[in-house]
Amino acid sequence: MTQFLAEYGLFLLKVITILAAIIVVIVVAASAGRKASHEGLEVENLNKKYKTLADVLLAAVSTKSARKKAAKARKKEEKAESKAPSARPRSFVIDFKGDLKATAVASLREEVSAILDVAAERDDVIVRLENHGGVVHEHGLAASQLARIRDHEIPLLVCVDKVAASGGYLMACVASKVYAAPFAILGSIGVLAQIPNFNRMLDSHGVDFEQVTAGKYKRTVTMFGKNTDEDRAKLKEELEDVHALFKDAVAKYRPALDLDKVATGEHWYGTRALEYGLADEIRTSDELLKERASERDLYLVSYKVKQPLQKRVLAHIDSLLEKADAAGWRRRFESRLPR
Repeated sequence: MTQFLAEYGLFLLKVITILAAIIVVIVVAASAGRKASHEGLEVENLNKKYKTLADVLLAAVSTKSARKKAAKARKKEEKAESKAPSARPRSFVIDFKGDLKATAVASLREEVSAILDVAAERDDVIVRLENHGGVVHEHGLAASQLARIRDHEIPLLVCVDKVAASGGYLMACVASKVYAAPFAILGSIGVLAQIPNFNRMLDSHGVDFEQVTAGKYKRTVTMFGKNTDEDRAKLKEELEDVHALFKDAVAKYRPALDLDKVATGEHWYGTRALEYGLADEIRTSDELLKERASERDLYLVSYKVKQPLQKRVLAHIDSLLEKADAAGWRRRFESRLPR
């Protein structure tokens, strides 16, 4: 027993040292961005951004006379725009990059509130969504924020360039129309719970685990205690209930979906997702925005939330976990590519 405790203590010391080093790196990175951290709504005119990019390229490839002619035409255009407000409809663009806890929902709720206060009849909202999913109630709240847009009868377009899976698809399905890149990942309409169990290891070393609860199902499956078939059955029942709620939410906004076929926990790539009805059109967000810029005024709306150091550190940790999860998606994708 003494030898076990000594080995365990040495192992624990190594783990603590590694974790401490990681936390120090994260704290330094978070502190470095402290001065740049601020809170408030930011709005960027994407039409102007696209024009500026085109002007830069034109200046590099055209003759001097052509540059002067283009500059004169642009100046005349800007002067005309300054004299009278644009009568064109507007598209408000929101970027949502999810993590396990959907922490971006803090910004999303402010962005949605601001847009709902100014959106007119012909306006719409475009969400560029990238989300692997995560905690159920957090992503449910994020989906509820997008539902506010639909409830106000404002067209909501969701663009998935990379992934909208599990909780991410719970958000995407709220849209009036879902656009997906050809190899974007959509679906994963399912619920997962996984937990390691160390009971046999503790038992083999003579370590008892005590757990006291009030309420028959306050705790079912546990990491350190001995799990029973009743515990597993109860957890399975809870997961099935959450899955039913998930399917109900998807069915509300996409009633034509064959849930028996797509609510299996599987995911599909863009073109296949289109066949199954998870997406409405194959198109990247870049294609959509560039096309709409010719007929609408595009505004990127983002709300920056000032986070205390502790939350920024936790956000960095969540980001590392998200990257690990993304790597899992990537490995699954690459494993299906022909060699």
